[in-house]
This record gives sequence, C-alpha cells and structure tokens, in this order.
Amino acid sequence: MDESENGDIASPCVRNCCLDDGDICLGCFRSLEEIVRWSEASDSERRAILHDALQRKEMRRNARG
Repeated sequence: MDESENGDIASPCVRNCCLDDGDICLGCFRSLEEIVRWSEASDSERRAILHDALQRKEMRRNARG
C-alpha cells in the first residue's frame, strides 16, 4: 500500500479516468462515490476503498478470461 510523503495513504489514481456504465473508474476501479469521498476519508476508510477497488479489478480481469 502506497503512502504519500505526509504518511497518508496515497490515491490509487493512475490518471486514466473513464467511468463504465456502473460509475466505476476503469483506471483505478474506484466508484465515483469513492473518488469524491477520497479526500475526506480516514486511513481506515481509504484502506476499505482500496480493498474494494482491488476486488473489482480482479473480478473484471477474471471476467475477461
């Protein structure tokens, strides 16, 4: 898990922002709501967001075969 210089958990944004039909970013796999909430989220909330995003990424990868 990446942390920024000030110890906060760094954003997973990869500057490849494109939302699918479910409002999930195809770059970082966060939902639009999670992206908006990120700057105000606590570290524990950020960890949960990262966990959920990783699960979405894996599900998409597995669905493609």
